[in-house]
Amino acid sequence: MKKFFSRIQMPGFFQDKQLQVLSIIVGLLAVASIIAAFFKGILLGFLLIALLIVVVFSLYYMGTRIAKQTSDYVANLAYRIKRGEQEALIKMPIGILLYDEHQKIQWANPYIQQYLDDSDVLGKTMAEIDPDLADIVTNNEESEETQIVHWGENQFEIISQKSLGVVYLLDITRYARIEDRYYDEQIVIGQVFIDNYDEVTQSMDDQEVANLNNYVTNKLTSWATEFQAFLKRVDDDHHILVTYAKSLRAMESDKFKFLDEIRQETSQKNYPVTLSLGIAYGDANLVNLANTAQNNLDLALGRGGDQVVVKSPNEDARFYGGKTNPMEKRTRVRARMIAQAIQDIFQQADQVFVMGHAAPDMDAIGAALGIRRIAQMNHKQCYIVLDQSQVHTDVKRLLTDIQDFPEIEKSLITPDRALAMTNSRSLLLMVDHSKPSISTSPELYDQLQSRTIIIDHHRRGQEFPENPMLVYIEPYASSTCELITEMLEYQPQDMPAINKLEATAMLAGITVDTKSFSLRTGTRTFDAASYLRSVGADGLMVQNLLKENVDDFIQRNHLIDSVEMVRPNLALCVGEESRTYDPVTAAQAADTLLSLSGIEASFVISKRPDGKIGISARSTGEVNVQVIMEKLGGGGHLSNAATQIEDASIAQVRQTLVKVLTQEEAEN
Repeated sequence: MKKFFSRIQMPGFFQDKQLQVLSIIVGLLAVASIIAAFFKGILLGFLLIALLIVVVFSLYYMGTRIAKQTSDYVANLAYRIKRGEQEALIKMPIGILLYDEHQKIQWANPYIQQYLDDSDVLGKTMAEIDPDLADIVTNNEESEETQIVHWGENQFEIISQKSLGVVYLLDITRYARIEDRYYDEQIVIGQVFIDNYDEVTQSMDDQEVANLNNYVTNKLTSWATEFQAFLKRVDDDHHILVTYAKSLRAMESDKFKFLDEIRQETSQKNYPVTLSLGIAYGDANLVNLANTAQNNLDLALGRGGDQVVVKSPNEDARFYGGKTNPMEKRTRVRARMIAQAIQDIFQQADQVFVMGHAAPDMDAIGAALGIRRIAQMNHKQCYIVLDQSQVHTDVKRLLTDIQDFPEIEKSLITPDRALAMTNSRSLLLMVDHSKPSISTSPELYDQLQSRTIIIDHHRRGQEFPENPMLVYIEPYASSTCELITEMLEYQPQDMPAINKLEATAMLAGITVDTKSFSLRTGTRTFDAASYLRSVGADGLMVQNLLKENVDDFIQRNHLIDSVEMVRPNLALCVGEESRTYDPVTAAQAADTLLSLSGIEASFVISKRPDGKIGISARSTGEVNVQVIMEKLGGGGHLSNAATQIEDASIAQVRQTLVKVLTQEEAEN
């Protein structure tokens, strides 16, 4: 009997504990029902016993059958999975290589054989078979993530697992080409503008104008045809450019050399013409693309023209050209229009704040005094925002003289007080700078950024207020004081005109920025100086304000003693790591170096009182120091620029500057 029961095997699924408990409960209920049936009647009890036996054997038979079918299904499925794995390893479109610690190939699936010329690779090292493949595997062994590599003429996604000695290669050449084509065929929109068309053609007759138009149009058309771009003239001085990103990359590789060709060829004919381009790409919305192109053109013009600005929404702007000094305009129409626009804006404000850049120089202070006077002539209260703890010696002397003018002295307020005084109708003017980050009070700009006017003579940089009410940037001007002096002549005359101190401060600002009228001076500069002299500016007082003290003189000479020639025409001075230098002294040292024979550009590196490392850069015009300083986070003019660098030593800054100068030389 025991042998009989031992031969009976329960179906596999009855080994489940929960099912066993359920079966026991059902069995006990069945037994209880049979016992109850016997009390009802013996025949009924035997009938239920027979029925229970039939049900048990039926369940056993069905369970055994289901178990066998399940077992057969699982076995078949396991076989198919195993066979599928084997087929996948052999036939799937992914190359697989197994190798040992010496990079000897132990196994390779047939798919990767086609990239190895179907040669016998087993037992050979990767370097023997294909050195490029060996380098690719070695370079990607430490990375657990998928990498994209080039092997031969194809592009692959590679996963290399050094611990397992296996490398997987997926050929994505087709998809990479589709992606490349997508990026190559992105639409590019450009705005082309002739900077000085009105000035050049003003004195020409009709035939000369027609010849100039034909020359520029032919030159632009030839350039556009060379790079497979569409060019359409929409005005005498304005063209629209449409092309693909692939063509734009070729243009950038060529550095837009046609700008130099047009300028040089027209200069030989005594009517030098310069062009500016604003180019945008990387946006599927054509309206946004066109607006960005116009903004880039405005940026190029704000930097003085004769250059190209290329920018996409997610990248910093790239600049090309801009190697010439901006040309002075011959008309004061814009100065009069700006003066009228400022008057109109003043009427909408209840109080005016004006501030220069941090550690303001004489040009910034003189410009602020000029704006205060213009506001007063328009019956508006104006406050000059100034941190008197961060001013240079010349400005300190001016502040001492201001004490004799109580009305002006009362208008000098601290940044904290200005913040407390502002309201929804306050107006802010930023003078002698356009970067909010270098303002005397960036917090004041943040509070009044929607009610801001910018007046500056520096080339516009990439950092710029988003929506100023008015922008007056003229890079051709010698100084901000020159621009404001011109506006003074168009103000209402029913209020007192500019006084002697204000005129002297503004003349001092022009004198400082022109190095005593020796650099960046045009006829407009001398006109402005003449006007200031006519209203009381004192030349002797200017000299007294700009006098250099003995300590600064010694410090400047100490810097000049460290001069070295990094190139035959480039001079570099480096201050001591443990010594701080006044930024004005460093700038004066750079100016002094330019007076020496054979030096076309000078750079002075020194530690500032605020702990930053400053670079003052000066040039005679042959070297564009603005572009060099922009690469280091600064800016300025073609011949006068600077930057400040945080968290770096003087030695590190020197190394970085020399590297940038080397790159600039290679590019040119």
